[in-house]
Amino acid sequence: MAPLGARNPPAIRTFLLATAILSAVAACQSDELPQTPYAPGVDLRKDAVDGVEVAQRLMAAGQYELALDAYTRAALDEGLTPEIRSGMAGANLGLGRLNQAEKMLRDVVAEEPDWPEAWNNLGVVLMERGKTAEAQLVFQKAYALDNGESDSIRDNLRLALAKVENPDNTVEQNEDYKLVQEGRSEFAIRKTP
Repeated sequence: MAPLGARNPPAIRTFLLATAILSAVAACQSDELPQTPYAPGVDLRKDAVDGVEVAQRLMAAGQYELALDAYTRAALDEGLTPEIRSGMAGANLGLGRLNQAEKMLRDVVAEEPDWPEAWNNLGVVLMERGKTAEAQLVFQKAYALDNGESDSIRDNLRLALAKVENPDNTVEQNEDYKLVQEGRSEFAIRKTP
């Protein structure tokens, strides 16, 4: 009886070559994550992404509830800074929680009176609440602090001035405007197309 390799040497060589390739592939995959249908776990070796940055990305995506949660988690790490409170106010504004947003922004501008974006956001909340005269004063303050450099603050001031000058003509036009986030922590009121 002839040895096994003598009868069909190419088949055995192919088998041995395939076994070697599969072993090499399996060895290479040992450093990678296991191939499972489940989501990978948390990689504790890497640095976490800044919580404020995550919240701002969620705000830009219009995910205000998730952004509010992210700001809350960031506050646990960094404390309740004016930037975090302003972001939380913006999330509340996006969710339509105007009273909460107004209170937070009033606290922020009391603590940081030279921050034009916070004054602008407070003006937006006041406009949304129908407090047009006060919003005009707040936008003027924001415009002065910003030295007229921000287009959104200037546009918000123009809108407030127009509403104060002619309140009868603009009272029923609230549905013609929408809130738009511009930049990291700045909001503007824009006319809908």
